[in-house]
Amino acid sequence: MKVNAVIFDLDGTLTEPVLDFGKIRSEMGIDSDSKDILVAMEAMDPIRQKQAQSVLARHEYHAAQHSQLNDGVAELLSELRKRKIPIGLLTRNTRENTLFVARRHQLCFNAIVARHDGPAKPNAYGVLELCRQFNSNPAETLVVGDFLHDLLSAQNAGAIPVLIKTHPKAEDYQVHADYSISQMSELLDIINELEQK
Repeated sequence: MKVNAVIFDLDGTLTEPVLDFGKIRSEMGIDSDSKDILVAMEAMDPIRQKQAQSVLARHEYHAAQHSQLNDGVAELLSELRKRKIPIGLLTRNTRENTLFVARRHQLCFNAIVARHDGPAKPNAYGVLELCRQFNSNPAETLVVGDFLHDLLSAQNAGAIPVLIKTHPKAEDYQVHADYSISQMSELLDIINELEQK
């Protein structure tokens, strides 16, 4: 099987995790047990929602300004480009912050789907949209992420979910992944293995 595209999450996958979601929830007045900040924000009245958007924007901007790549990311993306495998980025972050991080670290993506482009992960929209742009069958597309939403969006789209184990709850999420890796360089082994099939 040929791998026709690879789609990456940004925060915690390509970059080291910086966002403190517990602190963000606390500043927004969201119950710490709330599973999804974006869903909680949608349920807020307009004034509170605007305040919450400001809190989230401040934290995301700070994370972008201080972002550091995870080990092996630059080399992996370079190798994917050499192999002419399209590289997508699917993030719940804003396009502005995403482009800032890409420029800061000289990362090149064939296409990006960010938070305001359509329904957010775990919805399949972003994976399907990137597959459409790449003319790639989802079943021949890897989706690499560190969080449950990344894996579920891949599953919901019929793509191949790959967990990078950077999140503290990675072991809990592993059941939703077809493959799991501890470092980015291991993704090439998965691609090579799939292309042998």
